[in-house]
Amino acid sequence: MRQFNGLVRGVDGFARDRGGNFAVLFGAAASVLALGVGFAVNISQLYNARSSLQSVVDAAVTSTARDLTLGVIKEADANRSVQAFLDANSTAGILQADQIVLDKLTIDRTAKTVQADAHADIALYFPLFSMGNMQRVTTSTLALYSDKKIEVAMMLDITGSMAADWRAKTNKIGDLQDAASNAVKDLLKQNRDPSDPRVRVAIVPYAEAVNTGALSGSVFVEEKGGPDLPPPLDAPVSASVTPAKDKCATERKDKDGHADTSSDGPSTSRRDNSGREYLAKVNRDDHMKTCPAPAVIPLTADQDKLLVTIDHFSATGVTAGGIAAQWGYYMLSPSWRSAIVDARLGAGPANFDPKKVAKIAILMTDGQFNTAFAGPRGAPKGQDQGQMARSNAENICDNMKRDGIEVFTIGFDLNDPSMTTTERDQAKSVLKDCASADTSPLKHYYEAANGAELSGAFEEITQNIEKLTIRR
Repeated sequence: MRQFNGLVRGVDGFARDRGGNFAVLFGAAASVLALGVGFAVNISQLYNARSSLQSVVDAAVTSTARDLTLGVIKEADANRSVQAFLDANSTAGILQADQIVLDKLTIDRTAKTVQADAHADIALYFPLFSMGNMQRVTTSTLALYSDKKIEVAMMLDITGSMAADWRAKTNKIGDLQDAASNAVKDLLKQNRDPSDPRVRVAIVPYAEAVNTGALSGSVFVEEKGGPDLPPPLDAPVSASVTPAKDKCATERKDKDGHADTSSDGPSTSRRDNSGREYLAKVNRDDHMKTCPAPAVIPLTADQDKLLVTIDHFSATGVTAGGIAAQWGYYMLSPSWRSAIVDARLGAGPANFDPKKVAKIAILMTDGQFNTAFAGPRGAPKGQDQGQMARSNAENICDNMKRDGIEVFTIGFDLNDPSMTTTERDQAKSVLKDCASADTSPLKHYYEAANGAELSGAFEEITQNIEKLTIRR
């Protein structure tokens, strides 16, 4: 019994000793844990501070570069401009007032760049012996300023599916009018000198066809049972060829009846299969039924003219997306300059020169491209109109991108339940294929479910257009 009592006392003592060990171990573990938590909090704090600092300095330098580009300020004012922006926005994110310090601003007149180096000293939430009480975060931002011009062609879907549906309480054509009008205003507000605008915008409303308006002289009107090519220049009948009263156009066809996806002007010389010369006018297919009322507006800085056209949009017809892309291409191609000048519609597009002009195409639709009157060369037999329209659009987009045109695309309400899964997938696929490749931080393909998102997409694109000319 005494041996058993001794064993119990021994175990009890051992247990009390173990309890002390556990307390020591727990205290040590808790200290390590606290250090780890504190370190993680500090790292997160510094990350957020650096992100906030970068954002503010980026915006300050980009804003200053924009003002230099537009002539709002002179180079001598750049330092004051950046500092004023930093002061006004110094409380962004987790930063405190007057925490951002501009260390250096460099203006490179040869490279046309503005570079800002800045820092902020951050008081840590959890001062640690390895980090101290304060840590400095730094950033550097570079932006271009230039006299580069901007030309934008907006291809806008005004087909029947865009019509207002009062039972569903939707008005997609109204949403488009609001979004496009705001985009026009945002783009043209950059112009300071009306006699020498930096930004010009073209509008291409489209449905089954495109209304060429004052450019109707560039259209060859097919007759049922007649040829698909304009008459040879040496044919007497050429003098009697007149535009259709509706002034609409479909695809331009080549000598074999395939879609001609080039940007050549309508006065470009072509030869038919007999070797006779004719002019590369754009066809008005004899099967076309519905002509949209609003006409194409070539590049202009006349805001009222653009807004009036958008205000008169009405929704009707089917979706000839390839024809839309084609006319957007024409509005940006210098090959069409003489036709536009001859029609007294402005100076026409500038030459392709990425150092002097940024050319932008915006293609918007609310559904699947489903109509075409000519297909691409080499297309398989039996290809339907939708396949032809999508192939033509993709080929034209490839040509635009090859020529240095930046292509943005917007799919509006593509998840509409009235569309089949196949139609939805095809609509998204062609828009993604048409869009230029994304480059950080520029996005080129957008989907918008409603009017607010459509306006947001156009707004972001107009911001991205500016980033293309003032690139970090």
